[in-house]
This record gives sequence, structure tokens and C-alpha cells, in this order.
Amino acid sequence: MCDTCGCNVTHGNAHLLKPGGRLEKTSEGKQSIDVLKGLLSENDHQARHNREHFDRHGVLAINLMSSPGSGKTALLEATIDALKDHYRIAVVEGDLETENDAERIRAKGVAAIQITTGSACHLDAHMVHDALHKLKLSDLDIVFIENVGNLVCPASFDLGQHHNVTLLSVTEGDDKPAKYPVMFRTTDLLLLSKTDLLAVLDDFEPDRAEQYLRKLANLAPVMLISARSGEGLQDWLDWLEIRMSERQAEQQGIDQTTSQVRL
Repeated sequence: MCDTCGCNVTHGNAHLLKPGGRLEKTSEGKQSIDVLKGLLSENDHQARHNREHFDRHGVLAINLMSSPGSGKTALLEATIDALKDHYRIAVVEGDLETENDAERIRAKGVAAIQITTGSACHLDAHMVHDALHKLKLSDLDIVFIENVGNLVCPASFDLGQHHNVTLLSVTEGDDKPAKYPVMFRTTDLLLLSKTDLLAVLDDFEPDRAEQYLRKLANLAPVMLISARSGEGLQDWLDWLEIRMSERQAEQQGIDQTTSQVRL
């Protein structure tokens, strides 16, 4: 957790530390430890609540994580272009400042809720919960959460998503999974992005990046993708289609169980 950079207290969870908050009082002698553990525990509680919201409405929630500039927003733009006639999509955007990415998404005709985190280098479940109140989940099929660009802190915070997707740009270095194991250990899909640049970058080896991922005992699929050229985009869309089918099947099971209970 963010016990060194100081971003563990966000505008989303600060109320827990204020007078009357659940974490206002801590045990003597270990206050910092109690606060950190308490914040993470409260975050997990809120994340479960968020996931219940998504599940109740049959919405697929995808958490996109990466370092800054790896192409998350460009990927979302290409995804929206491909799927907006088939699925109802919304995006929760996380950035320290500006609504630049949210404006790009809105230009595609899709709702984008901007979360400006200030000094916090990640989103947390409380922030996402507040954003969800600005969306009508019953009118949506997929919610993408574009996390703050950072390969460290976002991996430690459950937001209530169903799947984590991590982008690794070919401009960053193929050893990033080894350097940032927590992030890559938690991913359900690794997208090697900006592959249209591989022709001029001879020091990035996709196979080597995958080897580092496997050393973390992570069997997640690895896809090469370029939002600019369209390479690998269909593989990504197919992966989303499978996840949507799984979600719909789960929702049908929930509906059938509910009907049987009512009978």
C-alpha cells in the first residue's frame, strides 16, 4: 500500500479519519499501522459494495492500469468505435489534474466521469463509488475504469472491478513485469501496446516481456496491440466479448435463482 508516498489518504476516504469517522481513533503506539490497515480494509469493503452494484445491473467492470502515456485512452477510443453499436459503454477517468482524457472519450459520444485525484497517484473504491452515482448502471453494459498512470499504487486497491487489464507500451522496456511485480502479478490480461513502433525499437522483445510475466506465476494471456494501426484490436475485442458472455451467463443464473426463491 502507499505507506511511503503519502497518497493513502484521498478525498474519497478522508472522511474516515475526520471526527466521527471510523478511523478517527486508533490504538496507542501503532497509530500509523492501524490507519493504513484500516484504510485498506475500508477500501475493500467499499469495493465489494461497488462490485455488488455492477453485478446487480449485469455490468462488466474493467480496470485499465499502466504507466503514463502507454495508450489507455487511445485504446478506449478504438474500443468505443468498434463496440458502441453493440454495447452501452461508460468510462470512469482517473487523473491527478485536467479532464483531457474524459473530453476525448465524450467526443466519442460516451459518458465519461472524471475523477481528479489531486496528489493521490491511484483511484480507490470510495472515489469510484462516488463516480458511479453519476451513472445509470441499468443503462450500461460495460464500465471501463481508466486508472491513474502509475505502475505501483493502483495495483494495491480493489475498485470493485471484475478484471484488471494492464498495458505495457513497447517504449517502456520489456523488463517492467520484473521491476513492478505487484502490478503484473494481479493482471488478468497483458496488452503490449504501441506495437506499430516495434519496427524502430529493436530493444523491446515481446517474448521476453511474457517470460517475465510467467516468472510471476501469472498465466494471463498476452496480446500485441496498436490502437493506431489496429493490430491486435480484434483479439482484444474478442476477449471482451468472452468476458461479456460470462457476465451475462452469471446474470441469468442470478435471475433464475431469484425467481425460484420468489416462487
